[in-house]
Amino acid sequence: MQEKITSQDAVLEISSPEEAKLPGKINPIIIIGSLFFVFGFITWLNSVLIPYLKIACELNNFESYLVAFAFYISYLVMAIPSAWILRVTGFKNGMSVGLLIIAAGALLFIPAAISRTYILFLLGLFIQGTGLAVLQTASNPYITILGPIESAAKRISIMGICNKVAGMIAPLVLGAVTLKDADVLVRTISTMTLEQKELQLDILASKVILPYVIIIITLALLAVLIYFSSLPQVDSDKEDPALAEQNTGKTSVLQFPHLVWGVLALFLYVGVEVMAGDTIISYGASQGISLATAKFFTSATLAAMIIGYIAGIACIPKYISQENALKVCAALGILFSLGAVMTDGYVSVLFIALLGLANSLMWPAIWPLAIADLGRFTKMGASLLIMAIAGGALLPLLYGFLADQFSPGSAYAIMIPCYMVIFYFAASGHKIRTGKKAPGTH
Repeated sequence: MQEKITSQDAVLEISSPEEAKLPGKINPIIIIGSLFFVFGFITWLNSVLIPYLKIACELNNFESYLVAFAFYISYLVMAIPSAWILRVTGFKNGMSVGLLIIAAGALLFIPAAISRTYILFLLGLFIQGTGLAVLQTASNPYITILGPIESAAKRISIMGICNKVAGMIAPLVLGAVTLKDADVLVRTISTMTLEQKELQLDILASKVILPYVIIIITLALLAVLIYFSSLPQVDSDKEDPALAEQNTGKTSVLQFPHLVWGVLALFLYVGVEVMAGDTIISYGASQGISLATAKFFTSATLAAMIIGYIAGIACIPKYISQENALKVCAALGILFSLGAVMTDGYVSVLFIALLGLANSLMWPAIWPLAIADLGRFTKMGASLLIMAIAGGALLPLLYGFLADQFSPGSAYAIMIPCYMVIFYFAASGHKIRTGKKAPGTH
């Protein structure tokens, strides 16, 4: 029989490491951790796909960053439908559905590579993003609810390590296959005849097929494993009596101002995180660094994020609160962004990599602060936060436009106001609540 627990029960269930494991079953956190590994692997492949497709499909900066746009815009389009799917399937079965959708998107890469058709690559990325929207809408509130809210950032930090370890591995694996000898091709392509160039670009495009066949098989197997797993259903629609009374009369998730601010903060955070991770390889190349070396830069950014996650696990909430950790990270983001804009070469690249440290605790802190006290509105609130992942579609595209108009280095200036807004959410925005007493009442 499928075990079902409410969010209130979950606090009791996951209150200690010994209790985290359901009797005779796999620890739910291990199962969700495997999903976050998948998120990271699929997501951070884009950092290699951007320079790879720029060469294979002969694109400029703006066109190449349509990779990020196609992938992340799906979160905006599909987040609300994802919430509808989860109402029917529940969290657990919805995760299996999401994995199968990602596999379908990966399947499109095969005809895209054979025909070297950029629009097919973009469509495949959109479908993969759609599957991830379903997965993220299910798994993020799940791991937040599955334990005490004050330590949610710690649990999400553990998920973040799974995500970013996969993110470190993904560009190295795909880069070793697709960007091998890419520097030589870039240097010599202008001297080739049209027939030679087409042949070499076709060979380059075909290199992506085998990695994605392996990804498709892995995703399908994981979908089956999740479906037959012992993962408990968490019912976020049930509220404790005090919270139900507090939310009486509320008919829309938009009646929670702290959630609205959280959505904006997450939109900007994802934008700057994707810029830091997905643009750093191309940015390094623009600074005269070879692609053979630059392909490691995304992994360095994610390594910095892992350091931040480990610090979060050790310190939250024992030594620092979720909101204070978010303030520190936002302040570091402002400083590192300024450093990247004001320097060049390896030093500037280093500042971009250090943004991984600044970004590390933002997702873990924004989520619990934004969905606090939503009760029966939790699924819809989560879908709005998932829609905010579209920041990863729009801000890198804006960066690519500014990089073409000005320079890749100066374009990073758009990060500074983003971090300022995130700092405001950490300091004040998450505290804004409706239902305040009228002046003069007690």
